[in-house]
Amino acid sequence: MTLPRFLISLSLMLAATSSHAFDFKTVGAAPVILYDAPSSKGGKLYVVPRGAPLEVVLAYGDWLKVRDVNGELAWTEAKGLSAKHNVIVRVANAKVRATAEDNASPAFSADKGVLLEVLEPAANGWIKVRHRDGLSGYVKSNEVWGI
Repeated sequence: MTLPRFLISLSLMLAATSSHAFDFKTVGAAPVILYDAPSSKGGKLYVVPRGAPLEVVLAYGDWLKVRDVNGELAWTEAKGLSAKHNVIVRVANAKVRATAEDNASPAFSADKGVLLEVLEPAANGWIKVRHRDGLSGYVKSNEVWGI
């Protein structure tokens, strides 16, 4: 393949990938191990705790290439992830509000790194979430990771 054809092919692949929505899964009931290859014989990199969101980048049989909150790429078995949708707070002291408005009264605050369950998809820059203690409200989508 000549260089110009290669560049055209690469451009088309990048355009196709950028048009897809992000696919996030949540670590299931047990923590999952992330590997450097799509095999349990690969090198173990680290463990991701239950409930953490991971962005699915690629599926390869029973294995998924995923990106974590820090942007690291690794492989994990698909069976360890669930369709439940959680997000991680990215900012210090995020205000979760009673309604999806900047001037709405705060329902609660969440520190950086706190997991929140997504109750409703993002709309107008806000996401309806629930804390594990049962409190719910709306958080700005740019203050969380996993959407």
